[in-house]
Amino acid sequence: MKIVALAGGVGGAKLVDGLAKLLPPEDLSIIVNTGDDFDHLGLRICPDLDTVCYTLAGLSNPETGWGRSGDTWNCLAAIRELAGPDWFHLGDGDVGTHLVRTFRLGHGEPLSAIVSSFCVSWGIQVKVLPMTDERVSTQILTQDGNQLDFQEYFVRLLCQPAVKAIIFDGADSAEPAPGVLEAIDLADFIIFCPSNPWVSINPILSIPGIRERVIKKKVVAISPIIGGKTIKGPAAKMYQEFGITPSALAVARHYEGIIEGFIFDITDHDLKVDIERLVKKACATNTIMLDSDSRKKLAQEVLKFCLEL
Repeated sequence: MKIVALAGGVGGAKLVDGLAKLLPPEDLSIIVNTGDDFDHLGLRICPDLDTVCYTLAGLSNPETGWGRSGDTWNCLAAIRELAGPDWFHLGDGDVGTHLVRTFRLGHGEPLSAIVSSFCVSWGIQVKVLPMTDERVSTQILTQDGNQLDFQEYFVRLLCQPAVKAIIFDGADSAEPAPGVLEAIDLADFIIFCPSNPWVSINPILSIPGIRERVIKKKVVAISPIIGGKTIKGPAAKMYQEFGITPSALAVARHYEGIIEGFIFDITDHDLKVDIERLVKKACATNTIMLDSDSRKKLAQEVLKFCLEL
């Protein structure tokens, strides 16, 4: 069974880690959001790609879900000493990743080739693909009239500004990275990870050609909203600011017309009847991934659900 997972953020990284523990490497491809990518201190930062790769490689910080385990902060301390922009926390090992990526991009290598090379260095056997090799920037339009890069909104301002709209700048003219469309075409199932629908999954689907291929396949989504809240990230807050009550049902409606199957947390079992009006099949289970075992268990549930679907 060949699976393509669309992922971004910590929740997406955890689920694909579980899937990678169960599937042969050749049967799993991961398409990762790059709308969060930005330049900081002259370095090209790819937060979602790095979170997914660090997690798959067993390098991620288990306390935060992002960054590298056991990292040190000497570089950040030096930046602060010089009154530099220290709002985006870069560990020393993490800086090494960004330095090499920026150097190679500057010498004309495409992002997809660099990601593939990093995966080899980190011992990652499954295929990790950026959604595009071109620059696409998620922009947050706030209700007070400002336009912010996503990381400025997410990290520097801690998601505090109320969101009016979201723009994926550059998406209209971008092309899918090499291998993306081919992976989708060969997939038996497409899985939307429990990532933020607005700023992790939507950017991937905004790249011309991807949505059109995805809707031809059997698609299963996992809700990142549990009991009206998210474990991490601003998805629930965004739903509220768009005038939508945050819930697993709201996520199912978000993907209506694309997905056939929907998985949500047992906490929200009372929404099952309403959700089943929107999709072919729905399943309530434990979707909280606290450790490696629970990641694997949820991945098993997802694969079983796909087969039943």
